Amino acid sequence: MGWMLIILSIFVVWVASVWKILFSRSKPTFLDEGSPLLKKNVLLVVAHPDDESMFFSPTINYLTSRGHTVYLLCMSTGNADGMGSIRKDELYRACVAHKVQLDRVKVLDDPDLQDGFGQVWNHGLLANIIEEEVYGHVIDVIITFDSYGVSGHCNHGDVHYGVRKFLDDSAPGNIEAWELVSINILRKYSGLFDIWMANLDVKRHPRGLRHCLLNEHPRKSFLAMAQHTSQWVWFRKLFVSFSSYTYINTLRKME
Repeated sequence: MGWMLIILSIFVVWVASVWKILFSRSKPTFLDEGSPLLKKNVLLVVAHPDDESMFFSPTINYLTSRGHTVYLLCMSTGNADGMGSIRKDELYRACVAHKVQLDRVKVLDDPDLQDGFGQVWNHGLLANIIEEEVYGHVIDVIITFDSYGVSGHCNHGDVHYGVRKFLDDSAPGNIEAWELVSINILRKYSGLFDIWMANLDVKRHPRGLRHCLLNEHPRKSFLAMAQHTSQWVWFRKLFVSFSSYTYINTLRKME
């Protein structure tokens, strides 16, 4: 009887989570300054092709569905296994699925910014690249990884510190920057269930410093990730299915 109650409780929470994803449109408070007509130029800065789909899909869907202009800056081709050109093409296809215009997508192949756990990226170089993109496209908002970088990959952390250095050294005073909050492994692989924990976590902090972005188009996210065919192996399919980052992003303001 006890097991039946546990199973029933899990099922009820799962159904409620699915309902929230499919039928409960998240409140458009992120980047909303009281006028729905005020749209932003947003720069998403990632380290490798597929970062945008594996980790930032709810954010991209939120922004595009509300008419914000999304620019994507990918700091490498992900050439650790010699498939950089393939992964670059896959990124472009994923951006089509995400409704991000290809002329707003930039993928770098700098010899000093190569993919790999042993590759340390120069934060000053990253800051200079970000500065060029920000001033070139009149960017209002930057979104990137936090210092842990969701998975602990050193390149993700380097991107964060590159953004941080840009903010400290040469950013315009009116620019906003937000980081994707890394969570513990239990929450990370709780899938839909993390919707509730993420919302509770945001309520624990002062208003406006954190935002939960619910993925209103999860099928689009799976379609985008499926474009990364070189990475779309069985364990990554499981990751995308059970990862809470497929269904919700918590963004924290970088101060």
